[in-house]
Amino acid sequence: MPTNIELTQPIGRFAPSPTGELHLGSLTTALASFCHIKSLGGKWLLRIEDTDTERCDRQFTEQILIDLEALGLNWDDDVIFQSERIDIYNDYVSSVLSPLTYGCQCSRKRLEHYWTQQEQKIALNDVKLSTDLSINDNRKVDSDLQPNRQRYPRFCIEEDLSPIQHKLRIQLPDYCIGFNDGIQGIQWDNPQQTLGDMVARRQDGMINYILAASLDDGLQQVTHIMRGLDILPMTTAQISIMQAARLPTINHWYHLPLICNSDGQKLSKQNLAQPIDTRHPSKLLAYALKLLGQLPVEHDSPERMLNQAIAQWDNTPLQGRQSLNVPTI
Repeated sequence: MPTNIELTQPIGRFAPSPTGELHLGSLTTALASFCHIKSLGGKWLLRIEDTDTERCDRQFTEQILIDLEALGLNWDDDVIFQSERIDIYNDYVSSVLSPLTYGCQCSRKRLEHYWTQQEQKIALNDVKLSTDLSINDNRKVDSDLQPNRQRYPRFCIEEDLSPIQHKLRIQLPDYCIGFNDGIQGIQWDNPQQTLGDMVARRQDGMINYILAASLDDGLQQVTHIMRGLDILPMTTAQISIMQAARLPTINHWYHLPLICNSDGQKLSKQNLAQPIDTRHPSKLLAYALKLLGQLPVEHDSPERMLNQAIAQWDNTPLQGRQSLNVPTI
């Protein structure tokens, strides 16, 4: 498993993408990461992940900052905006990460056609196998054996295409990487088998989320990452990118259970989760802490409530949980 020398002061971060306002799911992530890192005497950094210029909006960024301040979630150091760091990411992909990258001209249509053909071949093989088996044969046809559409078939890896004029892919290692998650336990994954050769930079120059996050976490010397469980499948890719970029890797990972509504759906901007209302910040903090399974705090100013929450922060109620259902206020 990757290890790294512990820095004197723990460093955590909250890294929202301003494609909408904060909702209860993103609030609990911010609150948990803040209380946890502060309970360790650490710094809490704020990074705005706004590389997706098509979906991100400056007004959402401003509202996120307003909401965090209203709740007393005050960050350390200056806010970092990824949209202002594109040159840094491009420097890495053209230098230290260059041996792992290659240009790709495959369209979504071409890949869709390829994967459809592969699935049809598997379906035909299943039919053939089932007819070949005798009636008394108890063996079962594995109809669930489907190709992984996220794993790029490497059509362009030997084409020597221009990385400037085409999208840029990065090769992820084809071996298992393990790490200890402080909430979800020991994790093992093969990033090549799970994600394949990821698009690191689109043809229009937009930088991939996990590439930018990996580089920034290393450059900011982040030691503790607490984020949503939906990002867990990308973690071994992040570890491998940080190692390839010769940046310090993360010592402590924590993937929080997803916040779900009464129908079991994850709260997200995609399913129109309601933005938080910070007009009553103390009430909102108490609600979010209850959702995170923390001990009650006295109803007071946000600052005093957070101080109490930090003093009694405990990951135990979250351990092994995949989801948390929104309780009734």
